[in-house]
Amino acid sequence: MNPPPAPATQLPPLEGNARVLVTISLALATFMDVLDTTIANVSIPAIAGDMGVSASQGTWVITSFAVANGISVPLAGWLAQRFGQVRVFVWSTLLFVLTSWLCGLSSSLGMLVLFRVLQGLAAGPMIPLSQSLLLQSYPPAKAGIALAIWLMATAVAPVIGPVLGGWISDNVTWRWIFYINIPTGLAAAGVSWMLLKHRELPTVRLPVDTIGLVLLVIWVGSMQLVLDLGKDRDWFASTEIITLAIIAFVGFCFFLVWELTEKHPIVDLYLFKQRSFALGTLIISVGYGVFYICVIVQPLWMQQYMGYTATWAGLASAPAGLMAVLFMPIVGKVINKADPRLFVSIAFVVMACAFFMRTEFNTLMSFKDMVMPQLIQGIAMAWFFVPISAIIIMGLDPSKLAAAMGLSNFMRITASAFGASVSVTLWEDRAVLHHAQLAESLSPYRSQARMMMEEMQRQGMSQDQVLYSINRMVDVQAATLSAVELFYVSAVIFLGLSVLVWFARPSR
Repeated sequence: MNPPPAPATQLPPLEGNARVLVTISLALATFMDVLDTTIANVSIPAIAGDMGVSASQGTWVITSFAVANGISVPLAGWLAQRFGQVRVFVWSTLLFVLTSWLCGLSSSLGMLVLFRVLQGLAAGPMIPLSQSLLLQSYPPAKAGIALAIWLMATAVAPVIGPVLGGWISDNVTWRWIFYINIPTGLAAAGVSWMLLKHRELPTVRLPVDTIGLVLLVIWVGSMQLVLDLGKDRDWFASTEIITLAIIAFVGFCFFLVWELTEKHPIVDLYLFKQRSFALGTLIISVGYGVFYICVIVQPLWMQQYMGYTATWAGLASAPAGLMAVLFMPIVGKVINKADPRLFVSIAFVVMACAFFMRTEFNTLMSFKDMVMPQLIQGIAMAWFFVPISAIIIMGLDPSKLAAAMGLSNFMRITASAFGASVSVTLWEDRAVLHHAQLAESLSPYRSQARMMMEEMQRQGMSQDQVLYSINRMVDVQAATLSAVELFYVSAVIFLGLSVLVWFARPSR
């Protein structure tokens, strides 16, 4: 059976060295962008100390970037239609380089936060546009390989970011976490412009949807602030968080109504009318959000309650990214040989198995026991991310790719932020509950508890030391039980997603 004719906007794929160079430059830009979302996290103490501010104030370096990035990611489609996706990508990369340089030169926290906002705004279109440009550089039969290469960059960067950021802060200066973007960004922008400037799709002089843009800034900015500040402000016990949440909800409702009735919307919500795009985006968002429960909770548990250093906690997480990178090229080559829903469904079952393995975590387990689920999860990640990304783009006209990638990545990034924020809160709240339940069994009126306390005192410990030691043991057990509960719920969600994916209708 002959394939259907390509749309008028379909570009011929690149060949030979040109495709290799474009692939490297786009992957570098993606790597640089994703790296910058995590590299600053471990450098906050150094930045705060150098600026003469508290560590809590220093976290605005992270929050400001996340808010600005969240606002600009869904604008990628509109910007690409209006100015051309090659031009927007190159200019975004160059502006990212400029703002990175300015971040490194900042002499006060106010300056750094301002330039981080500008950096986040510049970074937003880079990820979705790099993905759409890469797909257009490959023939349809090799789209899986293109997706695998792109996803390799997004999988490696979050793993390397904290390690590289910590090393730079300890051995050079925190300013170099921004300066290292300059040569990478200039190379990516130069090569991309040189090889892709003649492959620009036709542009449309769309009017600026000013009201839609303002509403987008209001609700996305408020939502990001709720997610970033909620834990520190005790969520809805804070008037500030309640106010921001109301603004986000009301702003979103107005935005939804406006964009669905606007002739030239700044975000094309009608993409959700396509079942594969809608379900694929939902599945990758939920999967990414649940995946972040492990990314956040396990390292915190290892450091705070199991006595591991940040380095060893990072090494325990690294195998997941390593296995994903090793298997993604294989997935890219075989993805066209079977229904991608089958790959995704099996991957989710394997991911659920990895989380069920974590439900056996206890305070006596070895480092090897903690690494094994990461190895299995890393393999599943490769078989999940590539096929589900293929399902999202199947059947889309190339002119819609930038908008689709922008909207899909926005949903995914938002879900990961939600998962990161909520998982820590749930973990700590459930730990408090388990602490109270465990403490009830340690009353001095119980014979076993009294005998243990007396034995500890005979070994030379004072009563205060005995109580502190027992309280610490209860803390460790409570935190472990809470983490195990989260891992169990995560496993069940992944099993549900393995069924949900079959409701998508991907085209071959």
